[in-house]
Amino acid sequence: MKPAGFRCGTIAIVGRPNVGKSTLLNHLVGEKISITSRKAQTTRHRITGILSNADTQYVFVDTPGFQTKNASVLNRLMNRSITQALQDVDVILVVIEAGGISREDRQVFDLLPPGHPVVLAVNKIDRLADKKRLLPLLAQLQSERAFSDIVPISGKSGEQTPQLLQALRQHLPQQPAIHAAGEVTDRSERFLAAELVREKLFRQLGDELPYGASTAIEKFETEGKLRRIHVAIIVDKASHKAMVIGKGGEKLKLIGSEARRDMEKLFGGKVFLQIWVKVKQGWADDERTLKNLGFEP
Repeated sequence: MKPAGFRCGTIAIVGRPNVGKSTLLNHLVGEKISITSRKAQTTRHRITGILSNADTQYVFVDTPGFQTKNASVLNRLMNRSITQALQDVDVILVVIEAGGISREDRQVFDLLPPGHPVVLAVNKIDRLADKKRLLPLLAQLQSERAFSDIVPISGKSGEQTPQLLQALRQHLPQQPAIHAAGEVTDRSERFLAAELVREKLFRQLGDELPYGASTAIEKFETEGKLRRIHVAIIVDKASHKAMVIGKGGEKLKLIGSEARRDMEKLFGGKVFLQIWVKVKQGWADDERTLKNLGFEP
């Protein structure tokens, strides 16, 4: 039985690419359910993260960063997922960086639908040598838009995240929990495995590999605590395939070993992981391929 006054609701996490939305989500739920890298556009799917405590269940929806730089089918589908998330939640959590407001941040502000409470998280305050530099930014933000709350935080260290949760809680409806206690995401292990390989792909190749790469699970079998997982990395060109494999296959081996380590930690058991690379030219503009990769048309 939940106590009287128990609150539960959904919260969309939105912001321009690379402001730390996924890092914040992972810290809040206490598990790595959303992949991260220093490259923008790392998050491509809506990912639900669940935090439950004695009096509240927070259901976070991590969204891709809003894409403005090209008009591929992939980016159009990601932008659509953001606008849908904004309509379907109880609270909107907008994340910006403590360094200041950018043109892209204001584009996100313009997307916010009326009628929803909006909490603003000013992230990465751990990077500021002098916290007094925040004061002019906070004053500017308060004058630009009527946010329900503005909370400076660090999604990486967790600084002031309890204050952020309290600011969000007051806007959640009083109702029973939506998810069972102990759940941290509604995404399957299959989905999480593909995402972890994609994260290592981005992290290992840095700026060498354009965004013409994705991952797909071709086999996922469970034998007790052992998981046998076969993953295909899909690239746009043969030259990209060579980059991913690396000299003597070393790059692909490194991607695989790092992904397997994270999978074993997340799944709580041994993982037998096989990865290979496939070339599919124009996959990011092919609706059938995107549907197979989990994007809704």
